[in-house]
Amino acid sequence: MSKPVITVLMAEDEPSMPGLEALGGQAEVHEARHREELEAALPETEILLVTDFRTEMLQEVWPDPCKIRWIHATSAGVDALMIPQVRDSDIPVTNARGIFDRGIAEYVLGAMLLFAKDTLTNLSLMKEHRWQHRETRLLRDSRALVVGAGSIGREVATVLGALGVSVVGTARNAREDAAFERVHAQQDLPDLLPEADYVIITAPLTPQTEGLFDADQFLRMKPGAVLINVGRGPIVETSALLAALQSGHLGGVALDVFEEEPLHANHPLWDEPKAMLSAHMAGDFIGWRAALGQQFVDNFQRWQKGEPLNNPVSKEHGYVSNA
Repeated sequence: MSKPVITVLMAEDEPSMPGLEALGGQAEVHEARHREELEAALPETEILLVTDFRTEMLQEVWPDPCKIRWIHATSAGVDALMIPQVRDSDIPVTNARGIFDRGIAEYVLGAMLLFAKDTLTNLSLMKEHRWQHRETRLLRDSRALVVGAGSIGREVATVLGALGVSVVGTARNAREDAAFERVHAQQDLPDLLPEADYVIITAPLTPQTEGLFDADQFLRMKPGAVLINVGRGPIVETSALLAALQSGHLGGVALDVFEEEPLHANHPLWDEPKAMLSAHMAGDFIGWRAALGQQFVDNFQRWQKGEPLNNPVSKEHGYVSNA
């Protein structure tokens, strides 16, 4: 019996995925860093492991006929992977749900402390060698709104709840969830924004969330509130965000994702005194690549045994819909 063929779509400068050597006796693994490698490998590929989302290239070389029986994405979001050949097929797609939850939750906590303790001002005063005493805020008894109460959002709520933060969430449908005071339907977002001291976006990018935070939504937010986006960049309209920040309506922003990445070196966000920016790295803890490799290997063993795969993505909704 022939071994199943796994093709790993990788960035050109990306090292091999740790842990896949454990599949040496069970599968034939090919790495595709360039178009010609991907085009040569796909016709015999049964499992596609995607660590680099150059989906235009993938769409252009998609094989016909197609032998692919499973696609795994090493990310929580799969929006970039939903090319027509994938979205309109019966090929199951799984994702990396669970790997990045704690790292992102700790990033969110750090960002909230950054603004609550006015750390950006401390850093600015240090550069000027100025001693300026001030009072700062406690996180305890503040109110946080988590937009996207899935796996990541739930971990954020758990971490914040331990510090006495009151946390509500939004999801496609309202539900009870022990990590939150309440999970509301996404349609209730406009009514929830005025009450939140911190608005945290952990939602995936879908047709329903793209451009969700526009000028009207920012006007609904409490004056002085902080926005933290660790979901997807296009959920926030950057021009509207800048206007809300520069007008003083927002108290600050922490952004790990952007409409266009990497953020251009001349973009005005870099010079905003109330902004903290990072390079799409909120969940990337030391050892994250090894954790992704182990997650895939574990799921491959389930696939070999004919067992249900972990983290099946709903192509309709764009995420693991049992979250």
